[in-house]
Amino acid sequence: MNITQEKPLSILAVDDNPTSLRLLESMLERNDFQVRTAVNGIEAMAILNQFHSELDIILLDRMMPEMDGVEVCNAMKKDEKLRYIPIIMQTAANRSEEIREGIEAGVFYYLTKPLNQEMLLSVVDAAGKQVRRHKQLRLEMERRKVSFGLVQILKCTFKTLEEAEGLSVFLANYFDDPDRTLTGISELLVNAVEHGNLGISYETKSELVTAKTWHKEISDRLIDPQYSERQVTVIFERKKDACYIQITDEGDGFDWKQYMEVDPSRAMHNHGRGIAMTNMLCFSKLVYNEKGNQVTGIVKAETKDEKDDFWG
Repeated sequence: MNITQEKPLSILAVDDNPTSLRLLESMLERNDFQVRTAVNGIEAMAILNQFHSELDIILLDRMMPEMDGVEVCNAMKKDEKLRYIPIIMQTAANRSEEIREGIEAGVFYYLTKPLNQEMLLSVVDAAGKQVRRHKQLRLEMERRKVSFGLVQILKCTFKTLEEAEGLSVFLANYFDDPDRTLTGISELLVNAVEHGNLGISYETKSELVTAKTWHKEISDRLIDPQYSERQVTVIFERKKDACYIQITDEGDGFDWKQYMEVDPSRAMHNHGRGIAMTNMLCFSKLVYNEKGNQVTGIVKAETKDEKDDFWG
């Protein structure tokens, strides 16, 4: 499995075990990734601070002397330059308490030891798709930037994933910190199509992703009369205290409560963490209606002190 398409993704691998680190480096380089290495958390932070603009993904050991993986995550979360870099954490199998601790520190991707190459590449693939998607959206956002701050309220509708991606770029510009909200808006709009209007469940998506028929199923359902007339409605509103984005689909809804945080039992899966990431990183508050077919993202107008406090 190889997700490189243009410039190879750059990964920082961190492990205090030299043998494990060489194995990681070898597996990743054989699959065309650029790899830097660090033997502990302190060295990792030094590399991150120096090369943060060049690094796409952090592959981080949980248990290390001097500065462990969770401490690195907490330090990254407090740093504006580092907080959005995806972290893949390696942890011992069946250590759900360690996974939960990592989730609370902002980790969304996990690998169990001993490492399996297929699982490693699958999880790196998932994180890499997030990176490439954010980079592309960010590039589009820079191209389209105009004076959005004058708009108080806006309503729009769409149907397809392509429209969702384009609209997410457009809407992110209405927020005071577009880079913070961009990925979250994209995740919510895509979910409204895939899991909302097209009615594809988490379990079904897992099967389709494994069978590599995910994109075909999306295309087929978009022209199926059962789903083809459904649309997503988006309302943006700017108020004095906050900006709001409300997204409503025409699907049957879903049990959103189990996806607001990453469930340790699903932490090794290669999808299904978008809502949790959006909830933790992109908005001050995320609110669903009971049915699950409408979600409101809220970004409060925060002072610097409040923002620092929000990120812990």
